[in-house]
Amino acid sequence: MSTDERTGLRRFFKQLTATDSELDAEHLQRESAKCGAKPAGECSRGQVVSVSGRLRTVAYTPRTNLPTLEADLYDGSDVVTLVFLGRRSIAGIEPGRQLMARGRIAIRDDRKVIYNPYYELEAPR
Repeated sequence: MSTDERTGLRRFFKQLTATDSELDAEHLQRESAKCGAKPAGECSRGQVVSVSGRLRTVAYTPRTNLPTLEADLYDGSDVVTLVFLGRRSIAGIEPGRQLMARGRIAIRDDRKVIYNPYYELEAPR
């Protein structure tokens, strides 16, 4: 049996035994790599990055001095929270939506955050 055949067989059995969330994470990582985005798991504080993935949650956080809209972007490797300062809602920013975001990674409460990212919505699938 050749190396390619063994690799294909290994991949086949992995797909049979993997959970839906594991398969989804692998798919998101492949899609993110195709568009040239950096995996969120490899991002560190201070880097300017492009990340791509699916929005898991979107929440409006009313604060006394500055309201924010926060969205968790998952790319299969980690989550980056996108924080839109002074916004209550943004058309198209909703759970399940695919997008690419660019900005500088910050750390808040041990979580990766991008404040006021530049973003591009991807076509719904």
